[in-house]
Amino acid sequence: MEIYTQIRSAQQTLNGVIYKTPIITCEELNDLYGVKVYLKCENLQRGGAFKYRGVFNAIKNLSSNQMERGIVTYSTGNHGVAVSMICGKINIPTNIIVPNNLSKEKERLIQSNGASLVYYDPRTDDRESIAERVAISENQTLIPPSNHLDIICGHATIALEMLQQCPLLDYVLVPCGGGGLLSGTAIAIKERFPKCKVIGIEPLAADDAKRSFETGELQTVTNPQTIADGTRTPSLGDITFPLILKHVDDMITVTEDEIVNSVYFLFKYTKMVVEPSGALGVAAIMAQSHSLQGNVGVILSGGNIDPLLMAEIIQRTSQP
Repeated sequence: MEIYTQIRSAQQTLNGVIYKTPIITCEELNDLYGVKVYLKCENLQRGGAFKYRGVFNAIKNLSSNQMERGIVTYSTGNHGVAVSMICGKINIPTNIIVPNNLSKEKERLIQSNGASLVYYDPRTDDRESIAERVAISENQTLIPPSNHLDIICGHATIALEMLQQCPLLDYVLVPCGGGGLLSGTAIAIKERFPKCKVIGIEPLAADDAKRSFETGELQTVTNPQTIADGTRTPSLGDITFPLILKHVDDMITVTEDEIVNSVYFLFKYTKMVVEPSGALGVAAIMAQSHSLQGNVGVILSGGNIDPLLMAEIIQRTSQP
């Protein structure tokens, strides 16, 4: 498969650049739900999320002229953090289009790396159109957060690592926003182990991908009100959507309460900070949203959460 070859190439590009994040297990999760869960800790990745993989791969494939002119992108947070980190290290001019309700922690991380922020109102504005206008006016290259083959292939290297670190998996649960992580993971898993079921997870409040998967037609959502800010994307893309239709086995949703409970559960029993978007797979297990059995891989996709929000979640969920 051509894309799988590009995924293997991305793995070589990222060798020595990204962390080979650990796999951990959680006895409490296993005992409560009767499965053997393997948590892939991308919350410990550079930049605090899986996004560093795809972004580095995409930037590495730019020409020197493109790097000199600069990059523009749009992001609900973690993609922007990764772009700002990488571009800041090699002095690539960067404009990042972000919502005016951007997480303060992610805003701080982006600004600390010297990127220029352009704010938009997610209730009324189209972030992609704004990014395209900035790209034209600044003569910069647009690198979207999900709908880009180099991004997809970089993210898919997580799956290659999981297959080296885990026993044969029966299921892999993957958070879904724009679909870059989900589509890449599904391609990599299915190439090696076609019988392994790949399931995408998204908030019920932002269920455009599930509706798209079920209808076979691209669905959208406007300014979804979910705590999982990494999934506040309006839709899948014209690259990610057909890949998900072809390679993903199922899409399921979880409620806001289930997401919050999973963040607290991971903090309490694994001693890790995982942001709401990153905890979607664990939320699905805890909600028993799917009949799971055997060995279940879960990608914890990020850990960039505002400290005040984390404190609020702990206080709210730890009450007797």
